[in-house]
Amino acid sequence: MSSLLKLVAQRLLLGLLLLLAVSALIFAGTQILPGDVAQSILGQSATPQALANLREELGLNDPAYVRYFRWLGGVLTGDLGTALSNGADISTQIGKRLGNTLFLAATAAVVAVPLAILLGLLAVRYRNRWPDKLISGVTLASISLPEFFIGYVLIFFFAVKLRWFPSVATIYSSMSLLEKLNAIALPVAVLTMVVLAHMMRMTRAAILNVMQSAYIETAELKGLSAFNVIFRHAFPNAISPIVNVVMINLAYLVVGVVVVEVIFVYPGMGQYLVDHVAKRDVPVVQACGLIFAAVYVMLILVADIVAIVSNPRLRHPK
Repeated sequence: MSSLLKLVAQRLLLGLLLLLAVSALIFAGTQILPGDVAQSILGQSATPQALANLREELGLNDPAYVRYFRWLGGVLTGDLGTALSNGADISTQIGKRLGNTLFLAATAAVVAVPLAILLGLLAVRYRNRWPDKLISGVTLASISLPEFFIGYVLIFFFAVKLRWFPSVATIYSSMSLLEKLNAIALPVAVLTMVVLAHMMRMTRAAILNVMQSAYIETAELKGLSAFNVIFRHAFPNAISPIVNVVMINLAYLVVGVVVVEVIFVYPGMGQYLVDHVAKRDVPVVQACGLIFAAVYVMLILVADIVAIVSNPRLRHPK
């Protein structure tokens, strides 16, 4: 058990070091962007003295490493700074937007994960037959199309032609759960189609790999039904790779929603980030980038730890 805890502790330490490295890359990336933050705030008609005063006020004249550690210290204490474009507190704004993004991603995950696993089980049950080929063909076709194309096609048919769902996924805190689900139906459909194929094919591949084991042949010789063998004997032993690919796709659902949020004008982190990139609001871009990276690293760490814990060789070392 000590070796298991040691491996988990190592993964957590590596995750923290990775986040530290990512924070440095995000800060460096925003600092080398072309243009001048002070100029973008005051406009082209600003005088040199006004620009110099604002740079001094914002601390832009300090060395880069001083500004980085000042920003990192604020992040560690929960202070993400204020937006340069409107003076709003970034932590407060992100708190609202992050909740919306997590709601959208969680809803898509509730639909996509069980559906992908079910389709993977069906593909294994009818492998190399028409259901398997149909499931693989449809899911691969969906993942081959870019999100913006799928989004606009769904808007055209289901919002413009049929008028079943709104084309703009705007939600408010005063809306009921059913109203929110109706508003985000189309972006959820887009996200589900994007991540479904990867999870389904990994589920299929992992179960087929387990199906080659000797104990599966023993279960088949006992006269158990094909689906019973797959669901009760093969699937539990294929959990580790399936959890890994599920967590990777959940990370994508949170981090990769930028395009979908912009298409449907959804008030989430992605829309917030794009709006402030256009304004060259560096503190907001840094904060959003770091939060996206933290969510991604956290989900990958969870997948890694689950894979370690589910490995019987590590749980019961000789």
